[in-house]
Amino acid sequence: MSELGYSPKDLTFDSNARKRLQSGIEKISKAVKSTLGPRGKTVLIESQNHTRGITVTKDGVTVAKSIDLLDPVENLAIRMVKEAADNTATSAGDGTTTAIVLTEAIASLGMDAIDDSVSSTEVIREIGRLTDDVVKRLKKMSRKLGKRGLLDVATISSNNDKEIGRVIADVYGSIGDNGLVTVEKSMTEKTYHEVTDGIKIDKGYTNKMFVNNQKKDECILEDAHILMTDHEITNVLAIESILKPVIQSGQPLLIIGSCSNQVVNTLAANVVKSGLKICNIMPPQFGYKQHELMGDIAVSVGGKFMSESLGDDLSTITMADLGKAEKVIVGKENTIILRNETNPESIKSRVEELWVAHDHAKIKHERDFVKERIASLTGGIGVIYVGANSDIEHKEKYDRVDDAVCAVRSALEEGVLPGGGLALYNLSHKYMLNDKMWDATQSSKESRIANRIMSDALVSPMRQIMINAGLDLDTVMDSIQGENVGYDVKNDCYGDMFKMGVVDPLKVTKNALKNASSVATTILSTNAIVTLARTYTAE
Repeated sequence: MSELGYSPKDLTFDSNARKRLQSGIEKISKAVKSTLGPRGKTVLIESQNHTRGITVTKDGVTVAKSIDLLDPVENLAIRMVKEAADNTATSAGDGTTTAIVLTEAIASLGMDAIDDSVSSTEVIREIGRLTDDVVKRLKKMSRKLGKRGLLDVATISSNNDKEIGRVIADVYGSIGDNGLVTVEKSMTEKTYHEVTDGIKIDKGYTNKMFVNNQKKDECILEDAHILMTDHEITNVLAIESILKPVIQSGQPLLIIGSCSNQVVNTLAANVVKSGLKICNIMPPQFGYKQHELMGDIAVSVGGKFMSESLGDDLSTITMADLGKAEKVIVGKENTIILRNETNPESIKSRVEELWVAHDHAKIKHERDFVKERIASLTGGIGVIYVGANSDIEHKEKYDRVDDAVCAVRSALEEGVLPGGGLALYNLSHKYMLNDKMWDATQSSKESRIANRIMSDALVSPMRQIMINAGLDLDTVMDSIQGENVGYDVKNDCYGDMFKMGVVDPLKVTKNALKNASSVATTILSTNAIVTLARTYTAE
């Protein structure tokens, strides 16, 4: 705050504003895109937040998060690119580097192509339409992930580490289609996996202040008590009987129930100020489905579901009514509970009852709901423990395993595409440039400009992979014939990318493109930038 009583601002306009934004994009992209592909390089980061002040990584989002610039306009561009990377990581778990490479390409090509002779609004609108069209075409190109493909995705996403790829493939093979995989740090140099019983709830934390793992944006509770209720908790005094002993013992508590804003804020404030280990999530689903699922959770963790419909009084709750879990991981959108092996017979009995209910259900959506409940109770949770010989190696290896697990999950959900950037390259050359819809006699100047921008941008991930391998893209691609035929940079050979196991998850590729297009077009539409004045001296 200056002596004037307000904060002065700097204003930047027109092409000067966009050029400074472009400069920021180029700087973060240059740092991040060097990691892309099997022959990508690592980045050395100095940071007080990392072990011994140093991190060595090939993880794009880690590199991106470490970058902030002095120039306020350039730094705005950095923050926007980080948003594209973060959104891709959140939605698909991987693809952050691809998103940044595509963002730079679309933004830079757009700035070079758009001038006063065309409507920038129409060009930007056309880029958005083309992005949607590319996503539709990618979906048609995708294939379902098989067992061999699962190993390939895990290996490629872990920077072609066959040992890690095998561990990830094994754990997914053990837990089945309904299971989940989490990543933890091992206390030894060995990397291995274990499968434990667990349950997933499609609800996340109700207040961000509950988060205690900032990197993964999660609240992690070890050896936690669990309160389950459909009562609305409007005052913390209503659960005083269990809050006092939990706080005194220092044990974590997860509250699955609807809490008023006042209660949530009170709990969150105490988490921040007093270091309490408490988190609140809303009950899953609504109506009768909520009641049934809460009952399943209670059986799973060995506690009592305090239900208003059953006449339970929340004021009478005791510690004996709480469930127990070995570990609880609460994210922004879902919660994973690793339960203790204390009540397998209760779970078995519950599952048997549910199968009977399934057989008697006459409506398809009711049968599907029962099957979901059975899968939730019986699906295992795999835990991969990452080991290393040093703290720096541990951090880098953990990031790679975490990325690979997320990539496999995305591939299982939506299938895979030919990898190495080939899917986007093929769309650029086979579908975009040669498509009749882009006949110059039947399209506007804005449409043709948008087409050229997208056509060139779609090639950028594959070009960067070749650059990092010391190769020329045009020379390599001149030797390729066939829709799925590409070049395996790691093994230095040509062939069908699916057969060679060089694949990318559809979910990762499409989300990287969508997020990149969104950020790049926002930058292209910018005409004025307001930033805080860096220095000000009152006369």
